[in-house]
Amino acid sequence: MPTTLTLSQKIDQILPLVQKPGRYTGGELNSVVKDWQEVHTRVALLFPDIYDIGLPNLGMAILYDLLNKRADVLAERCYAPWVDMEALMRQNGIPLYSLETRHPLTDFDIIGFSLPYESLYTNVLNTLDLAGLPLLSADRGKDQPLVIAGGHAAYNPEPMHAFIDAFVIGEGEEVIEEIVNTYQQWKEGGGLRIDLLTALAGIPGVYIPSFYSVDYQLDGRISTLKPNHPAGSLPIQKRIVGKLPPPVTNFIVPYIEIVHDRVAIEIMRGCTRGCRFCHAGMINRPVRERPVAEILAAVDAALQATGHQEVALLSLSSSDYTRIEELVDGLAKRYATEHIVISLPSLRIESFSVQIMDKLKGSRLGGFTLAPEAATDRMRGIINKPVSTQQLMDTARAIYSRGWTTIKLYFMIGHPSETLEDVQAIIDLCQQVYRVGREVAGGRVKVHAGVSTFVPKAHTPFQWTACDDPDSVRKKQDMLRSQLRNPNIKLSWTDTKDTQMEAWLSRGDRRLSEVILQAWRSGAKFDAWQDQHHHDTWLKAFEEIDLDPAFYAFRARTLDEVLPWDHIHSGVRKSYLLAEYSNSLLGAFREDCRQQCHACGIVPLFNDQAAEDWFCPLPANREVQI
Repeated sequence: MPTTLTLSQKIDQILPLVQKPGRYTGGELNSVVKDWQEVHTRVALLFPDIYDIGLPNLGMAILYDLLNKRADVLAERCYAPWVDMEALMRQNGIPLYSLETRHPLTDFDIIGFSLPYESLYTNVLNTLDLAGLPLLSADRGKDQPLVIAGGHAAYNPEPMHAFIDAFVIGEGEEVIEEIVNTYQQWKEGGGLRIDLLTALAGIPGVYIPSFYSVDYQLDGRISTLKPNHPAGSLPIQKRIVGKLPPPVTNFIVPYIEIVHDRVAIEIMRGCTRGCRFCHAGMINRPVRERPVAEILAAVDAALQATGHQEVALLSLSSSDYTRIEELVDGLAKRYATEHIVISLPSLRIESFSVQIMDKLKGSRLGGFTLAPEAATDRMRGIINKPVSTQQLMDTARAIYSRGWTTIKLYFMIGHPSETLEDVQAIIDLCQQVYRVGREVAGGRVKVHAGVSTFVPKAHTPFQWTACDDPDSVRKKQDMLRSQLRNPNIKLSWTDTKDTQMEAWLSRGDRRLSEVILQAWRSGAKFDAWQDQHHHDTWLKAFEEIDLDPAFYAFRARTLDEVLPWDHIHSGVRKSYLLAEYSNSLLGAFREDCRQQCHACGIVPLFNDQAAEDWFCPLPANREVQI
């Protein structure tokens, strides 16, 4: 009589047949394994891309650490299996499982998806299907896991509304605990699933999409979004933590190479620069900084716990950290005799940034990264990036003179009212930087130019603008390719098809859920991967659902239009975004918030929290109208 294999035995049988089995084994240093029977609530944290990309995600690491500190909760990890593993799992009847204890996801109470970007949406559906769960929220029963999601992409939750039971809008450190507590109370009371959703709707920052209905005009634009349930309320205000909790230090150490195999310490959250294209800069307000002593202690603890030799100090604008010199001096002194590399991403274009990086041992290994974004004063005024060409040249000269041989420059094309002259200026600027390098350091210098294509994002001053036409973008890319042929100047760019998909999904309304579902049914998944993305599959899905993709990507929104995300409050007033949009049309700069408060709305919205932990000159008890 044949022996029935356990799930774990089935997994072990197929692991030798796949690429990188270490993606699927678990058991890594610092992973947390709890007694399944000794906890009240079991949470699966699911990053809908492969292990190599999902493991270093800091948001997931924070939630994993917080939940596992509770005696009554366990949190285990899950990632999307690569296509070879997925095929074998389906062939052998193996459901999607957690790494820590290899329990099927259906055994968990809560499944939490991280949605940092929109190209993961079909992977969400694919992982739900692999887990054996209904794709549609409306089809899930009382005894099936609660499916929640959060992350930057969740600031427009509508395209995924049909698949997610509850969205977390904003920062998750506090709200995840409240969700778990609410779930436990509901479980003890033995209520219906609708009772759970009703209770969750009472948590600030939690959005239950099934509690709202949307009506459309004849031209396809939204007419109204309104509650259809007594627990529904408007707007949904984002959650924010007034003071950053202690940083994670016991990072999980993988057996295989991953995209960022390092310690990552968030030194500051938020940004005061006010770049009009920047989604992260708007939604992560206000700025909150960690004390230097806390950062230094965290670096010590993390290096001790992991054995890593690289530390990344993360923020949206690292050189804006108020005590950056003190921090860098402390790190440089502390690790002067050790082989530890300290990296500081997102530095301002100024000599101060070069001086800071010059103190960090090993920082030259990866080159020096700058983000001018635009190359003409006119475009800089439109996007609010006040960096002069002379300032960039002076910074480049300082970088090359201090021993760096490579400068990475990030630009965007496709900004509102951009011309070919603006694109030509990018070419000229790259060549100027290269010439400066040759003057200073000779023929060994290199320039890497990354030129992405702008997509207008929700909750930014450019949310009303249209995406640049693909033919126009291709013409600009051809210019760049034809004129940046120097072997020492490397050029990378974004495929126009990828840009279109990002525009559909980031600017879409509820009807996009049908397109996403149809695209997945037709084989779409891993859309962020060039060799897996099939543009025609998406176009066919739009056709089958009878929606026009151009309506979402290439149409400017009127200022009085109801936008799909208008009911989600990012903390920044719409009147402020409108004022900034008007400034962009004039090419007018807006000062850094550190110099003057522009009353964007973020402090009055949260004036009951610890304002002294924020960097904002507006008193917490005073509201200023635009």
